[in-house]
Amino acid sequence: MAKIEDVAERAGVSVTTVSRVLNNRGYISQKTRDKVDEAMKALNYQPNEMARALFRKKSNMIGLIVPSVAHPFF
Repeated sequence: MAKIEDVAERAGVSVTTVSRVLNNRGYISQKTRDKVDEAMKALNYQPNEMARALFRKKSNMIGLIVPSVAHPFF
C-alpha cells in the first residue's frame, strides 16, 4: 500500500505539496497538480479515511444498531 511519502517521491515534490493537492489548500500550479495526480494513479494511492477522521476529530459516519439482521423488518 502506497504512502503519501511514496507519492511525493515519485512526483518529485514534498509531502506538504501532496497534502495541499489532496486537501485543495494553498496555491498549487496545474503542472504540479497533474504530476501529483499522475503519481497517485500510478501507485494506486488512496488516502486513509480513518486516519483523516482521527486527525480531524470528525468522521461523517453514522452507526446503526439493530437487534437481529435475520428479522425481515430490519
